[in-house]
Amino acid sequence: MTPGLWVKICGLRTESAIVAAVAAGAQAVGFVFCDASPRNVTIHEAQALRDAVPAGVERVAVFLHPAQALVDAVIAVLRPDWVQLDAADLANLQLPARQRILPVLRCGAKLSPLPSRLLFESAHSGSGEKADWATASKLATEAEVVLAGGLDAGNVSDAIAQVRPFGVDVSSGVESSRGVKDSTRIREFVAAARAAHARLAG
Repeated sequence: MTPGLWVKICGLRTESAIVAAVAAGAQAVGFVFCDASPRNVTIHEAQALRDAVPAGVERVAVFLHPAQALVDAVIAVLRPDWVQLDAADLANLQLPARQRILPVLRCGAKLSPLPSRLLFESAHSGSGEKADWATASKLATEAEVVLAGGLDAGNVSDAIAQVRPFGVDVSSGVESSRGVKDSTRIREFVAAARAAHARLAG
């Protein structure tokens, strides 16, 4: 297992949410570009949010079956460290040669060969639906798995103990209402994840 734990808080829409994620110790923040999502941000909003992310914290642009034009516009404005999207979407898109990609593998899907790092998710992003931890655990022996799907402060310790992931990703599990991040829940989630990882490392 890679030393340390990569923690991403996803679906951020406000500067205050970014501040809360950074203060809690998250290594990455995710911005969702999908009209159907309550966490969707526009290109204009992304430009303002980009400037609120301090150096050393990674920006992740999150897509769901996007058009090439949207991906191009987001990359130009956000300058993301990572582009996150379903692995199947990659065949239909052209990305800059040096752009780092975080492919999403959903429960029941297969991906061969496995990339060095991937995000393992439930069937429906942002829904609070729990991913299959048993499958994630097997994948984590072959790749750096970022575990997502239905995580919150109450279950992330068990998830880390079972899966032993490279990182964890949370969105709905740190919200006070759909699409609205809660600074206390963010802090509690990161603290629980770090404590669980420290127990394994010890």
